[in-house]
Amino acid sequence: MPVYKAPVNDSLFILKDVLGIDRYNNLPGFADATPEMIEAIASEAARLSEEVLFPVNYLGDQEGCVRHEDGSVTVPQGFKPAYDAYCEGGWIGLAVPEEFGGQGLPYTLHAMVGEYTSAANMSLMMYPGLTQGAIAAILVHGSQQQKETYLPKMVEGSWSGTMNLTEPHCGTDLGLLRTKAVPQGDGSYKLSGQKIFISAGEHDMTDNIVHLVLARIEGAPAGTKGISLFIVPKFLVNEDGSVGERNGVACGAIEHKMGIHGNATCVMNYDDATGYLIGAENRGLNAMFVMMNEARLGVGLQGLAISEIAYQNAVAYAKDRLQGRSLSGPKAPEKSADPIIVHPDIRRTLMTIKAFNEAGRAFMLWTALKSDIAHRSADEKERQDADDLLGLATPILKGVLTDKGFDHAVMAQQVYGGHGYIEEWGMSQYVRDARIAMIYEGANGIQALDLVGRKLALNGGRAVMAAFKEIGDFCEENRDNEQMAPFTKALKKGLNDLQASTMWFMQNAMAKPDNAGAGSTDYMHLFGIVMLGYMWAKMAKAAQDLTAAGDERTDFLAAKLVTARFYMDKIMPETQLRKVRIEAGSDTLMELAAEAF
Repeated sequence: MPVYKAPVNDSLFILKDVLGIDRYNNLPGFADATPEMIEAIASEAARLSEEVLFPVNYLGDQEGCVRHEDGSVTVPQGFKPAYDAYCEGGWIGLAVPEEFGGQGLPYTLHAMVGEYTSAANMSLMMYPGLTQGAIAAILVHGSQQQKETYLPKMVEGSWSGTMNLTEPHCGTDLGLLRTKAVPQGDGSYKLSGQKIFISAGEHDMTDNIVHLVLARIEGAPAGTKGISLFIVPKFLVNEDGSVGERNGVACGAIEHKMGIHGNATCVMNYDDATGYLIGAENRGLNAMFVMMNEARLGVGLQGLAISEIAYQNAVAYAKDRLQGRSLSGPKAPEKSADPIIVHPDIRRTLMTIKAFNEAGRAFMLWTALKSDIAHRSADEKERQDADDLLGLATPILKGVLTDKGFDHAVMAQQVYGGHGYIEEWGMSQYVRDARIAMIYEGANGIQALDLVGRKLALNGGRAVMAAFKEIGDFCEENRDNEQMAPFTKALKKGLNDLQASTMWFMQNAMAKPDNAGAGSTDYMHLFGIVMLGYMWAKMAKAAQDLTAAGDERTDFLAAKLVTARFYMDKIMPETQLRKVRIEAGSDTLMELAAEAF
């Protein structure tokens, strides 16, 4: 059976020693995030993840959710007590303003905790995860009355939330949606239509479910310009805040899925359901994008989380499984064979995943910190700079971390050989669960197109130039540091490839847009390789400085430096491959007629 241990020491190293989170104690909520508080939060989140959430993960996969004839849904055994424990700890409201029952702490800490909980039980954590996204949308676009009505119950976890976008005939192209909203003259609307792929759409863990639903008001313009967002509760809310009569929304079916079986992914039917406009009329996508962007970061986090737990189990198996002898001579002569961790190819697999996980964790927390600065700083320029980098990083983080999260789950499964294909070992679940993260909240091809088609040119390229400058400045600042040369030289080569590819798009994609489409996924991964390399260079610098200062974590820091060198030697050179592919253009990709496929 699988195992899991939250990487607390690694998270604390990144927050304290690499990102210097204490430097931001002038931001609201950060003064309360003392080193002792952060360590306590990490330790308690680790305990919850390891002892409460993780033990019901395998059962949730095996049992799944059950829809009954009346449309109600029962979650797997053990999920509700685990969910209740999560809610009782106040974890949903960790970064929510105190006025609505939250703790007002940094979103960065929420991201740290989210990795642990998602690794322990991805399916279960999708329920509060969707709630947290809905909370974010209501906080930004909801009226004061809507905030007071819904947020306290959602923050405490007694009510949950969802996002309802997709319909049977349209996926990413939301301009095609048909769900209609009819004004009732009293400020409410009647919604009718069907939504599919609705995670946590129906379940028995909360007293109410607050659906955020995209719909088109009668007479609204066609396309995305005519979409509005509505709050549609499962049960209507009485004036005193109590749960009232059942609304006209029901689960028509649970999707039969490859993975995340413990999460109720529903077909939702709206039949004259009462809803309330959130935000401005015909500006629904603006409001929904708050939730979607939060979700994209959360999905990137899921990719990292699955990669981490798959890695931990592959390491445990590689240390225990005896097979063959080391190429350089027996390493366990007293045994019939050596553990497979002595074999170079097994180590290639494990080191590749390890290098990704540790840099991915740093990239996630770096991005979360940008979000905190963008939303909490009193300095307008500081907010804008952080928001620029947050917007640029979001599609990279979502696309790269989920693509690689799935790849690494498969690689970890491969370490097990035939046992990896057997359900009882648990690796199959990680492969199946990881697969969805590449698809939802905008499939990764869409993330790549968003990066190349929108984010690069946004505000005259302000964000991408700022990212290039930050990485370039780091290399320049450490140019004369010989100890840093293995890291800065490789990083600078990768940055050069990224800058050259960006320039190639500028010269070749305007007149021929297919060149941008053909190279977008390679560009997203090229950017990801460089960003993870930048994280490794920052971690290497911190490890060197701490070692020189006599820090007692000698083995931990030494392992950081070895893993950083591995990344620069074995993974960073992939930027050259990505650059060559981008510059090959779209000719051979687009030449064949559709009939030739």
